[in-house]
Amino acid sequence: MKKNSASKTESLKARQKAPLATPSDLRAAATRDITGAMNAILADVYAIYLKTKNFHWHMSGPHFRDYHLLLDEQGDQLFAMADPIAERVRKVGGTTLRSIGQIARTQRVLDNDADYVEPQDMLAELREDNKTLAASLREAHGVCEEHSDIATASLIEVWIDETERRTWFLFEASRQGSGPA
Repeated sequence: MKKNSASKTESLKARQKAPLATPSDLRAAATRDITGAMNAILADVYAIYLKTKNFHWHMSGPHFRDYHLLLDEQGDQLFAMADPIAERVRKVGGTTLRSIGQIARTQRVLDNDADYVEPQDMLAELREDNKTLAASLREAHGVCEEHSDIATASLIEVWIDETERRTWFLFEASRQGSGPA
């Protein structure tokens, strides 16, 4: 009995020390590459989310209500992307971001800590950030295709469409004048 109990205790200790190893049919190189690509996407999503909320909170001017609501909607959409991205990383056997510091080290989108930003500059900056995110999503899609990770690629396709929609709305909201008559 003591031998069986000791064996169970050793087994428990071994499991507790084991890394987070999610079973996957993907090769180790695929897990590494997809995890790297998706963690960079996740860091950028959090960076754009926080910048979007920052601009939402600090919006001013004659179009305040429209821009405030637009950025709130876009912030919600970005935040909704985060958990599925992180869970996808875990499903393929990787580990994901663990801290704000790791996000800061990983993100490719620049922060904006300015005390005041003109509304049109806010829209333009977010438009460019979303364009950058769309390009990064396309690159990540290529990584997924290379490793036959159809599920992640499929999710990325939806996120590209959502990101292009945000870019389009930011572009149209920032247009000056009424255009051709």
